[in-house]
Amino acid sequence: MVMLHDHMHAIWTLPPGDAAYPKRWGAIKKHFTQSWLALGGAEKSRSPSRIAHRRRGVWQRYYAEHTLRDERDYQRHFDYIHYNPVKHGLVESPGDWPYSTFHRWVKRGAYKIPIGAVH
Repeated sequence: MVMLHDHMHAIWTLPPGDAAYPKRWGAIKKHFTQSWLALGGAEKSRSPSRIAHRRRGVWQRYYAEHTLRDERDYQRHFDYIHYNPVKHGLVESPGDWPYSTFHRWVKRGAYKIPIGAVH
């Protein structure tokens, strides 16, 4: 998982027979937004459409869902998620972004990186 300024990426395993993916994302975004705003977190200006649909200015309005097909697809998305802060120009290395599971996966040995490359 990685959290950026207006979106996040995650790989989930839902329970068998559970396909409530949109409902789960909605609940996560709702509870995060409520907590974020209660703590004084900032939000972008809200368009008339956002106001009419009761959407706050914290998250992107849309999301993309993808069912992982195989181990290669999993690895590709696993790396994409952790590299996303670099892609968006927020840091130079995935290890520099604190809001990510990258650090946990380094400790578990999923990534082989030189000592000192992760802060």
